[in-house]
Formats: sequence, C-alpha cells, structure tokens
Amino acid sequence: MGEAVRRRGCCSKQDFLPEESFASLGSYGRALRETPARLRDRLLSRSLDSTELHEVKARSQHEMKRTLNWWDLIWFGIGAVIGAGIFVLTGLEARDDAGPAVVLSYVVSGVSALLSVFCYTEFAVEIPSAGGSFAYLRVELGDFVAFIAAGNIILEYVIGGAAVARSWTSYCATLFNHKPTDFLIKANGLAEGYNQLDPIAVGVCAGICVIAVLSTKGSSIFNSIASVIHIVVIIFIIIAGLSKADPKNYSDFAPYGARGVFQASAVLFFAYIGFDAVSTMAEETKNPARDIPIGLVGSMVITTSCYCLMAVTLCLMQPYKDIDENAPFSVAFQAVGWNWAKYIVAAGALKGMTTVLLVSAVGQARYLTHIARTHMMPPWFAHVNERTGTPVNATVSMLLATAVIAFFTKLEILSNLLSISTLFIFMVVAVALLVRRYYVSGTTTATDRNKLVACILLIIGSSIGTSAYWGLSEGWIGYAVTVPIWLLATVALRVFVPHARNPKLWGVPLVPWLPSASIAINIFLLGSIDKDSFIRFGMWTGFLLVYYVLLGLHASYDAAKEFGERSKAQQVKRIEEGI
Repeated sequence: MGEAVRRRGCCSKQDFLPEESFASLGSYGRALRETPARLRDRLLSRSLDSTELHEVKARSQHEMKRTLNWWDLIWFGIGAVIGAGIFVLTGLEARDDAGPAVVLSYVVSGVSALLSVFCYTEFAVEIPSAGGSFAYLRVELGDFVAFIAAGNIILEYVIGGAAVARSWTSYCATLFNHKPTDFLIKANGLAEGYNQLDPIAVGVCAGICVIAVLSTKGSSIFNSIASVIHIVVIIFIIIAGLSKADPKNYSDFAPYGARGVFQASAVLFFAYIGFDAVSTMAEETKNPARDIPIGLVGSMVITTSCYCLMAVTLCLMQPYKDIDENAPFSVAFQAVGWNWAKYIVAAGALKGMTTVLLVSAVGQARYLTHIARTHMMPPWFAHVNERTGTPVNATVSMLLATAVIAFFTKLEILSNLLSISTLFIFMVVAVALLVRRYYVSGTTTATDRNKLVACILLIIGSSIGTSAYWGLSEGWIGYAVTVPIWLLATVALRVFVPHARNPKLWGVPLVPWLPSASIAINIFLLGSIDKDSFIRFGMWTGFLLVYYVLLGLHASYDAAKEFGERSKAQQVKRIEEGI
C-alpha cells in the first residue's frame, strides 16, 4: 500500500483503492460481511496526537514546507474571511431579514465565530496538522464522527468557494457598468436556482488553482498584498460612505424584530467562514504555539470590527428596502451620486473575493490531503508534490468540484447550505474540546466519564430545545426550562468532573463555559435556517453514510491495521499523548 501512495498516476485501481479489502470481489465480499465488527472497531477507535503528527503525516511521502509566521496567518485569516459575505449577503439580509439591525446580526455571528476560533486555536497549537478539525475529531471523538465532519468540511469549502466565485462575477459586472446578473447565461431547460450559468466563475477557479499549486509561501505573499489593498478599500468605503450618511435611514432600526436579527445571523455566519483554513496551515507554520493564536484571534477581531462598521455604513447610505442584493455597496454609492466610487468598491470587492478563493483553495486541499492519509478518501489525494511542497492532486480536484458547482448554482442556495455545514462542524469541535479537557483514556474513571457524557448530552439537548422553541413559538416559557438546564449542566461539568488534561502550550480560557457557550450559540443559529437547506444537508449526510459503509470504513480499517494504529490505541494507558 505504501508503494501505491507513492505512485503519481491516476489510471490504475491501485491509485484509489490499494487496500486489502478491495483486492478482489471475494475480498470485498468478506469485508462487507465484517461490516458490523469493523464499524464497532472504528466507532470506538480514537487516534493519538502523535499518530496524527507523525505516522499519518508520513503517508504523504514528502513534507509540506514550514514557511509561515503569525504575520502570514493574520493576513491569511483576513484574506480567507472578508469576501462575498460582507460584500453580497449584507445587502440581502438587511433588505429581507434584519433592516439596519443587520449590524447586530454581525455581532451575534462574530461572537459565535470568535468562540469557535478559541476552540480551534487550542487544537491547532497542540496538533499542528494539515487535517485541521478532521484530525482534532479523530483524536477526541473517533473515526466515524471525524468522517461525517470531514464530509461536511469538504462540502463547506466547495460550496463556499462556489458562492464566492459567483459573487466575483456579480461585482465584475458592476465594474464594467453592467447589472450584476448580466454576465450570467440563462438556461431555460434547468431548474430554478440552477439555471443561471456562470462561465466567469469557472475561469476564476482555474486561475486560483494555478497559484495555489505553485507555492504556499507564494500564495501567502499574493494574499498579503491583495489583503492590504482590500483593507484600504474597506477604509475608503467606511469613511466615504459615512460622509453620505442619512440618519433617517436608521429611524426603523429593527423592522423585522429579534427573530429577523437572528435569522440574518445564521445566514451571515457565512461571512465568517474561512478562518478554519488557517488551522490547516499549522503544519506549515514555523512556531505554531506562538503564531496560531495571534493569527487566528487577531484576524477575527479585525474582521468583526470591519464587518460591523461596513454594515452600519451601508444602512446609513440607503434605506434598507432599496439596497441591491447582488452588489449592495457599489449600487449604494451610485444611489448617493458617487458613481465613480462604485468602481473602487467593485475593484476592492474583487480583490477580497480573490483572496478568499485562494485561501479556501489552500485550506480545502490540506483537509482533503489529511483525510486521504487515513484512507477514508483515496490515498491518491494525499500526494504532496516534492518540488512545490503542495498537495497538487487534492488542490486540483477540489477546485474542479468548486468550479462545477459555481457554474450552475444560485448564491442564496449555496449560502444557507454552507451555514448549516459550518455551524455543525464548529459545534462538534467545541464538544471535542470538552472531551479533550475532561477525558483521557486510562486516566479518567468510569464514573467521571459517565458524568462527562451526561453533562455534554444535557448541554446539547438543552441547546437543541432552545433552538427548537425559538423556531416554533413566540413565547418565553420554554426558555425558562431549557436555559437553566444548559446552565446547570455546565456548572455540573465544572464542579463535579475533574480535569483530565491541561494544555501544554496554549489553552482556551474559561473552560467549560466558553466551549459550552459555543455549542449553544451554534445550535441556536442552526434553528434559524430554512427547512429546504436542512433537507439538502440531510441528503448529503445520507450520501456520506453510504460511502462510509461501502468504502471509507473498509479502507480506513485496513490502513489502521497496516500502520499499527490499533495496537497504539491498545497501549494508550502507557503513552502520554503528544510526547
């Protein structure tokens, strides 16, 4: 199997299914008959820090180059986040859901994102792996949960990139004095929402692919330069826009009430997506313990501040009902008589969305690389190019999928589905952090383990109850039940379950309160997303389960057996993780 990983070709079964279970039809039949036993094995198997950092990483044959510092990560974080969300969805949500109170929606989403940033940071410092949240979940919650999250991570990046690529086309059209939809091709034979074809988005994805595969440091330099220009444009938008502010536009601050604010928050969480890509670059960071906390937290604080100021500016420039849904800032400047300013805004938006696409391409390829290292995806994707030090196969494949989705699918469909996947992943990472702090196999007693499980289930259950009540009722009585349960469960976790592990280098403050709050707010925002998006999410998760049972389970089982992960798991009582 090691030889198969080293192969560069893609024309043989060995490139994609080199494992023993797929050697012949007979072998595959035996594997399927053993599915229940293998499923039990992988459900209970947890990886080790050292396994993710050494054995799994070694399956790529060549190492990624450590060239990044905290300055690179801050700009990667800014470049990853500030793009289509603020430049497109702000107008859509201000007009249809929140009104001028959209600034509060950004605050709610920003707080949720910042809580998730803290959870990611501790993991990224202690497990600096290209696998990001997939690697963290393999260590704390096991292979099966990690795989379901991995599938949604891939979905998040593909859909996020597609949404940004389509937004790129809208702003490009305004730059050339066209309507935002003028560059789209109408295909009458396709279903509504999938019938406006976008060839420009495909071309943008192709250009980003070339940059991403050549060099990570080169991508960082390009991103830093473009992000600096982007920040300058944002400052221009805020200062110039506020000079045309009309306080009357704020007279009806929250026309849709609190429900509209939170509904907009769930969708606008899309605007914060991308920071987790920074955690996937930990493997290429010179000093993860110092650089990652500064890079992640610093970029998120800067981003949230920019978002709030831009949202205020937009709603002061134009009545919320008149805001354009495709290119709100460009059209707003046109509406106040500064037609020339829309070109600056459009150019800045294009630069911002280009960097978002670039960082997304870099991050998603590293996720797929690490997933393939475990053989949950074909190991062909795990190959790291010896010359460039980048995962070329994974990068090209993910951007190809992004381009196909971007060619067909409307932005609104993409943004809602994307928010579900991301909120789900962030919630699971917060759960994993609680498990990491309070459970170590061989150290934590059975009684303490049971207390931990009960507390986590109560935290999740009460959060689901709060979210469901919010979606189904206008009253308050339900909150008098669900919120105290969440509070008491968190207190019980703090008081009655002893810490099993303290962070070695950098730790999340206020545990268990901060991760518990992250779980609650992520689940609450999930409750504000439309039903159709949940149906699409369920269909995708169903597909993941079928793939896992038929292919991923058996491939990862064989890989674990060959590389000795199962024997390492049995020796966990004598091994201090990460040392």
